[in-house]
Amino acid sequence: MFFEGFSLETVAVRGQRIRLRRGGEGPPLLLLHGNPQTHAMWHKVAPALARRFTCYLPDIRGYGFTSKPPASPDSAAYAKREHAADLAALMTHFGHETFRVVAHDRGARVAHRLALDHAARVEKLCTMDIIPTLEHFERADMAFGMGYYHWFFLAQPHDRPERMILRDVEDWFDLHTSREPKDKGFFHPEARADYLAALRLPDTVMGICEDYRAATGIDLVHDRESRAAGVKVQCPMLALWGAKGAIPRWYDAMAVWGQYAAGPLTGGPVNSGHYLAEEAPEEVLAYLESFL
Repeated sequence: MFFEGFSLETVAVRGQRIRLRRGGEGPPLLLLHGNPQTHAMWHKVAPALARRFTCYLPDIRGYGFTSKPPASPDSAAYAKREHAADLAALMTHFGHETFRVVAHDRGARVAHRLALDHAARVEKLCTMDIIPTLEHFERADMAFGMGYYHWFFLAQPHDRPERMILRDVEDWFDLHTSREPKDKGFFHPEARADYLAALRLPDTVMGICEDYRAATGIDLVHDRESRAAGVKVQCPMLALWGAKGAIPRWYDAMAVWGQYAAGPLTGGPVNSGHYLAEEAPEEVLAYLESFL
């Protein structure tokens, strides 16, 4: 069954309506998805984690069926700081002062900011298939531009990328998530249907683009301020990446994260491409069972 035993609900916090699934028993665990997905990406992982944790799986701001503030010239409503404040408020709503966080892709960038801005609340942090956004841009070269071309496309001024994507959302989704057609099989039909249903809402595509626009501007301002102030991740951290993906080709992920983590840091590769939790859930769970 798809998320058997989990509720599906919408919660209002900070003027936003956040769709989420909730299930399990035990200490609170927040799971954050990436682009162009929804919380449904955790369907192979969350039920196992729910045996030990109370799991909260929101659609983050701008994605899925959560609120999408309007576009603005500075994309300030989509700063990772705003995303993080939403999620801190969400966990407060459910009565949790502290919690663990597991996050993938764009959600992992939100989780990184959450661990910086709300350090006393994040007990443990797992990021999947990222290095810090600031490092990506400051190390950018031709290989990065070719491999992460979508960062620059999605960050173009509103509403140019939106109009191009909305002409054929399903085709864009398949091109964006697959290097080759044979790579598509790991998406569960119900998960893929949820991703596409959200993407067919024009505001979702706008929200995704605003997220990437924020990453090229206001997020970098906040990241440089944090770095200048010596603010680092204080909690124990686990960094995972896909062994078949871009991260190990271009970066020493542990060395990079070592510059941003003041607490204990562990990590390693998963035998997958970018979509770790959907391509190799057993390996992901093995890492998480040990770390969490």
